[in-house]
Amino acid sequence: MGLFDALHLFDADDIRERIPMRAAVERVQRVLRDGFDPDADPARSIVDVRHGQLLLMPADLGAYSGQKLGMVAPGNPARGLERIQAIYVLLDAETLAPVALLDGTELTSIRTPAVSAAAVDALAEPDASQLVVFGSGPQAIRHVEAMVAIRPIEAAVIVGRDADRASRAASLAASYGIEARVGTAADVADADIVVCATTARAPLFSSDAVADGATVVAVGSHEPEARELPGALLGRAQVVVETSRVGMREAGDVIQAIAEGHLAERDLVTMRQVVTGEVPPARDRPRIVKTCGMGWQDLAVASLLGGAA
Repeated sequence: MGLFDALHLFDADDIRERIPMRAAVERVQRVLRDGFDPDADPARSIVDVRHGQLLLMPADLGAYSGQKLGMVAPGNPARGLERIQAIYVLLDAETLAPVALLDGTELTSIRTPAVSAAAVDALAEPDASQLVVFGSGPQAIRHVEAMVAIRPIEAAVIVGRDADRASRAASLAASYGIEARVGTAADVADADIVVCATTARAPLFSSDAVADGATVVAVGSHEPEARELPGALLGRAQVVVETSRVGMREAGDVIQAIAEGHLAERDLVTMRQVVTGEVPPARDRPRIVKTCGMGWQDLAVASLLGGAA
């Protein structure tokens, strides 16, 4: 029997059907609570090519290993395609034989908001109901789904540069059973949770726009030169990163805030610390979650398909 005769294929529809957002969130949390240390995750490699980047993200966790080939193509939205493309190979951890081939674009579309929600679940106020999302692409919409899965969200405001895209995103957000409308950066003042899922390279709003009780998530970039949040906001907040290594290497929001003197590396809290309860949420100031994406996160979610493979 050849390799491809035994390989299970999961397209986007299969993944959406088999991995509910809440299950993905709980899987990420369970991996951390069961003792996995993200610092043990292999560093991903990023290669610049003519029209974007190629990302190689290996991981090894429990019964499975995995490898994601991710592609970031900034010109894709203008072509009607997703900016992030990917293929994922799920492997048996012992034999390293391929078990399944996944639509990595859809896997990423679930994994990123699931990781955000896993951290926000440990940080946000229990009654958080007002959500503001910057961005109108797939990640912005799926983050609405993820926040609805963990908090009693009543209303979402979509803030986007393109009015038509923002309007379509608001309509999709409303499909999660909440009120949704297009708004502006001024809506941040009334938000319990703010999600930044954009390609911005400069802050989207001012530091004083964010209430002390709010939780802010920034997922838009993994480049030291790009940021979505002002340094002064990180300076007055509890800042949560996946690991200090990733935060100091890839998180432009963090790197630039430190360079400006608003923050120090010693101030950073890891996602593992807040999810396990080792470090409690700071209730007297904003909480910020800055993620860049790690291989273990994709593998944690992809392994939910292991029983189906």
